[in-house]
Amino acid sequence: MKQLLLLSFLFLYTLFGADFSNVQTFQADFIQKVTDDKGKELIYKGHIQAAQPQFALWSYTSPVEKNIYISMNQLTIVEPELEQVIVRHIASEFNFFKMIRKAKKIDAMHASTTINNTTYTIISTKEQLLHAITYKDELDNTITIEFFNESINKSVDPKVFIPKYPPDYDLIRG
Repeated sequence: MKQLLLLSFLFLYTLFGADFSNVQTFQADFIQKVTDDKGKELIYKGHIQAAQPQFALWSYTSPVEKNIYISMNQLTIVEPELEQVIVRHIASEFNFFKMIRKAKKIDAMHASTTINNTTYTIISTKEQLLHAITYKDELDNTITIEFFNESINKSVDPKVFIPKYPPDYDLIRG
C-alpha cells in the first residue's frame, strides 16, 4: 500500500524539461501489470484522475472494481465486492510533486528516482507525456503501469476526490 501512495503522484506530470509548476491536473486510463518472480502476470485496468496539491482517484475497473482515493493525508480504499472501506493516514511529510521533479534523467525518455529504498523508472513519450512507470515491490514483484489517453490541466471537479460508498459497508481504520 505504501508503494501505491508513493506512486500516486509520480504519475501526475509530463516529464523531462516540463514546467511542473504549471501542471494542475492529470487524467489517464491505465493498465497495471504485476509480474511475480515465476513470470505469472496479473493485469488490472482503470482510470486515474489527480489534482494538486495531493489528490488522486484510482478507479480500477478490471478484473475487480475498486476505488482508491488519496486526499492530502488520507487514503481511502473502497472495495464493493467485499463491501468494505479501508481508511489510512498518510504521513504528511511526503511531497510527491517535489519527488517527481527530483527524478534523475537517464536518457531522452527515461528517468529514475528512489523513494524509501524502491527505485522507480519513469518512461515518457516523445511528446514528453508520462507513458509508464516500473518498479519492484516489497514482495519482489515487477510492477508496470502504462498510461494512455493522458491529459493534463483539464478541469476536474474537486468532489471526485471525496470518497463515496454505501453507509452499510464495513469501515476499517488503520
